[in-house]
Amino acid sequence: MGQESNYKSIQSPVPDSRSSRLLKMGQLAGNVAGGALTEGFKRILTGRDKSASNLLLTPANANRLAEHLAELRGAAMKLGQMISMEAGDLLPAEFSKILERLREDAHHMPLGQVAMVLDNNWGKLWERQFKRFHFTPIAAASIGQVHEATTKQGEHLAIKIQYPGIRNSIDSDVDNVATLLRLFRLIPQELDLGTLLAETKFQLQKEADYLNEAANTIEYAKQIKSLTGFRIPSTDLDRSTHEVLVMEYIPGVPLDELVSLPAAVRNSVAERLVMLALQETFCWGTVQTDPNFANYRYDSRSDLLGLLDFGAIQFYEKHRTRAFKHLLQAALDGDSKQMELAAMDVGYLQEQAPDRYRTAVIGLLKSVTEPIRATGRYDFANSDLMTRMSEQAIELRLNQHYWHLPPHDVLLLHRKLAGLYLACVRLKAKLNVRALALDLSIY
Repeated sequence: MGQESNYKSIQSPVPDSRSSRLLKMGQLAGNVAGGALTEGFKRILTGRDKSASNLLLTPANANRLAEHLAELRGAAMKLGQMISMEAGDLLPAEFSKILERLREDAHHMPLGQVAMVLDNNWGKLWERQFKRFHFTPIAAASIGQVHEATTKQGEHLAIKIQYPGIRNSIDSDVDNVATLLRLFRLIPQELDLGTLLAETKFQLQKEADYLNEAANTIEYAKQIKSLTGFRIPSTDLDRSTHEVLVMEYIPGVPLDELVSLPAAVRNSVAERLVMLALQETFCWGTVQTDPNFANYRYDSRSDLLGLLDFGAIQFYEKHRTRAFKHLLQAALDGDSKQMELAAMDVGYLQEQAPDRYRTAVIGLLKSVTEPIRATGRYDFANSDLMTRMSEQAIELRLNQHYWHLPPHDVLLLHRKLAGLYLACVRLKAKLNVRALALDLSIY
């Protein structure tokens, strides 16, 4: 995490038992129902639409939902984040916009809970090893928060501390939140929550094990040695536990703060992100699938791009990376038949899929590969690609009788690529993506 971070958050204790978390869920249900009742009276007086779904799906209820999920943190907040990413185009604009706050905002633990977690993991006298420990976090997210510290030996550290009770509440949190969302019709019926719920539980169980993240960080550092321009934090395994991850502090600013820098710098950073994603997907089979902008830190003094948070690493088998390469090559050749065969190999299509659905899927895949198929520099900021892809995806979901979700690991790659595209848009990058791919000889 960078020293220049502008992180802001609200302090509140994390409900750390199942009963206290269930109570919060009950309060959320009551608040949403109360909000619907109030809205109903307003609409009776004004003569506006009084349908139940519209009474529940209001900006005020969305605010209530976002606030409660941010306070609960853990799986509850993560599910809200994922819904905002997966279903954004199926939700009313106001509701989607409010849920997007969960990608950036989180409450943080008060000092007492921070000390309790560290006491449980390091013993009562843990503070003696530090010259300075900042109890105000420099970042907070769904699973834990990060603190800056300096040891008496002068080591500058970033310490990720997991919220208490989070690991044991994952499955129940996900199920309870999903029940509330369905009960109050806060999400459209068209959205299939089954895959999303299973994905959330599986992903959170991995991300909530900080020793697993430490191992991922070490493995990723081995892979990236062949690339220049990046920095990976070293991991202190002696101090790290399942609930506390101790890493080297990486200076820098998040991607959001680079928009005012010269185009040469922004293009350089975006080019590195694209090259990294190409290497991850087509060469290493080791992909960091969390697209959060806060997971990158650019240090202008060293011109290094720091990479953070390796809890969401996905390791792909060779047959999967070969299928990805086949699909990319077919797209570059403009060969729809080969794209169809590759799409079946990846898991986008099944043999019984009707022709209309096959055509729609191939059309969407051609859109996805547009930046890498383009000749010359692709202007991300002035492209309407995201809008066109959203329209195609909604058409597939809502107007087709046959709908098939790809495998879980492919869905994770979608999130990675969407985050990469949005990062290039935010950086106003103009890149020759095709040339970058050719330089890597990935196809």
